[in-house]
Amino acid sequence: MPNKPENLTIGTVAGMAEVNVETIRFYQRKGLLPEPQRPYGSIRRYGAADVARVKFVKSAQRLGFSLEEVAGLLSLEDGTHCDEARTLAEHKLKNVREKLADLRRIESVLARLIKDCCVSQGTITCPLIAALQAP
Repeated sequence: MPNKPENLTIGTVAGMAEVNVETIRFYQRKGLLPEPQRPYGSIRRYGAADVARVKFVKSAQRLGFSLEEVAGLLSLEDGTHCDEARTLAEHKLKNVREKLADLRRIESVLARLIKDCCVSQGTITCPLIAALQAP
């Protein structure tokens, strides 16, 4: 039987959204995806909107949004809350920039410690290990 837009199994939804079935179930437990009713003696059926919702969640996660933040975005999905969605995205961008600054500092310190290891000769104490042990 071909898959009609509102006659998809959980496995088909997972395949179309490029996630595994457990991801679908996890999203349902978290309230990010509604769990369809199970007709008596049958299996749950999903629709194209469910596939789109899972893809939305995954896209938001790839941008660094937590599942709690994704839930907030989903509550704004009717398209009339652009200012609120922008505010959430601006906050996320600020966090990303802070993380990038932290990573640049880490990169700089590690590069310096590696350089110190290369120029240090004849000492018993490794400059890298010594720096990590310093209070």
